[in-house]
Amino acid sequence: MGLVWGPVGCGERSTSQVNSTGSYPRVRVEGNGRGVVSHAGAVLLVETVHRSGLDAAMSAALAPWRKPRAIHDPGKILLDVALAVALGGDCLSDVGMLRAEPALFGPVASDPTVSRLVDTLAEAGPRGLAVIRRARAEVRERVWRLAGDTAPDAGGEVIVDIDGVLVLAHSEKEGAAKTWKKTFGHHPLFAFVDHGREGSGEPVAGLLRPGNAGSNTAADHVEAARLALAQLPKKYRRGRRTLIRTDSAGGTHDFLNWLTARGRWLAYSVGMTITDQVHQAVLKIPAPAWTPAVEPGGEIRDGAWVAELGGDVLKGWPSGMRLIVRKERPHPGAQLRFTDADGMRITCFATNTKHTPIARLELRHRQRARAEDRIRAARDTGLRNLPLHEAAQNQVWLEIVQIALDLLAWMPMLALTGPARRWEPKRLRLRLFSAAAQLVTTGRRSYLRLARHWPWTDVITNAFARLQTLPNPG
Repeated sequence: MGLVWGPVGCGERSTSQVNSTGSYPRVRVEGNGRGVVSHAGAVLLVETVHRSGLDAAMSAALAPWRKPRAIHDPGKILLDVALAVALGGDCLSDVGMLRAEPALFGPVASDPTVSRLVDTLAEAGPRGLAVIRRARAEVRERVWRLAGDTAPDAGGEVIVDIDGVLVLAHSEKEGAAKTWKKTFGHHPLFAFVDHGREGSGEPVAGLLRPGNAGSNTAADHVEAARLALAQLPKKYRRGRRTLIRTDSAGGTHDFLNWLTARGRWLAYSVGMTITDQVHQAVLKIPAPAWTPAVEPGGEIRDGAWVAELGGDVLKGWPSGMRLIVRKERPHPGAQLRFTDADGMRITCFATNTKHTPIARLELRHRQRARAEDRIRAARDTGLRNLPLHEAAQNQVWLEIVQIALDLLAWMPMLALTGPARRWEPKRLRLRLFSAAAQLVTTGRRSYLRLARHWPWTDVITNAFARLQTLPNPG
């Protein structure tokens, strides 16, 4: 499908202004427009699916569940739901917005057919999840290769952030329980690849857990890390080129032992709880041992210092672990904790990275805060609510959410430049995906003519042109 821009047409009869008094123009509304495509900017996601090979990979992965006389391909059904979620949908029936635009999205299965596929994959259990994940990993490697200098591994290292997410439930769904925040719902554990300051991030693991799952559950962190590593290109599953980063929920003996058992396979940067032993050790650090904290540009961060602890504090922890502590002046009005010292806010983390100044290591760990941005984007992309009743069904939903987030990360990485590369899902939907267009067919080719006056028409057309320069998969 080619993409050009020009004036939007609405069919035979135009909408006329009948009264200009008041704050806004008064218009008549009619429903007989022709050749108008809603969400025309979603063509960027459709083209990303094609150029990445995600459609072919998902079709092949779900082929065992396609019945001999079935009309709809299970792979496309799943991708259609993911596209609907990427565009703002939050339940299976929102796939109807794609069904309304066959010129852009092709044939879309009915709601009952979509529900049956989700039920089938839920009944398949680990087997169904495994084939979806393998397809995503295969496509991810291709996308990173196509992205080149904008790929998250361009600097030679991949950073994976693991963090928990609270998802509220408003009915008695399987696995919903009282959470540690006294709310009711689920407590999934996610892992995201950090794209750095110039990009967003993409999910590489989503583990559904009941609402009462503990924050410091080592087995869940191990499983999330294992799933995340399986999503990375093979060269990043070994060698000290992958960093696992967590908050203090990952600071357990079992999880750190598991990371250390990988030998030189992994680097880690894991938040740690301030115990009484650590607190007493911090009080004994001499003033000259404190180093000023730094900012990303290398400048000194005012009011913050870092130091490294050793000796008895490290007894019982894995060999090669370093414990780095940070103290800073609290913000005005901030309430100090019992573990803070001398009016300073104290935090610490463990790492096995050597031959790097501790101020740089502390900055690297502090940048884990970008995981909160990824969680916010996930909440805006199908994770505000788990729409299904059974836990197995909602685990399939988590895979759909991850596919949607993949597309929302891959499209900017492959097609957008400048500040637009950092736009989060809400902004992408408002500025790009929501654009309307006129569909014109001439010479057996279809063209989407975007409105000339839309402020981001050039962004859409330039992005589409970049996607079309990418080689076809296969």
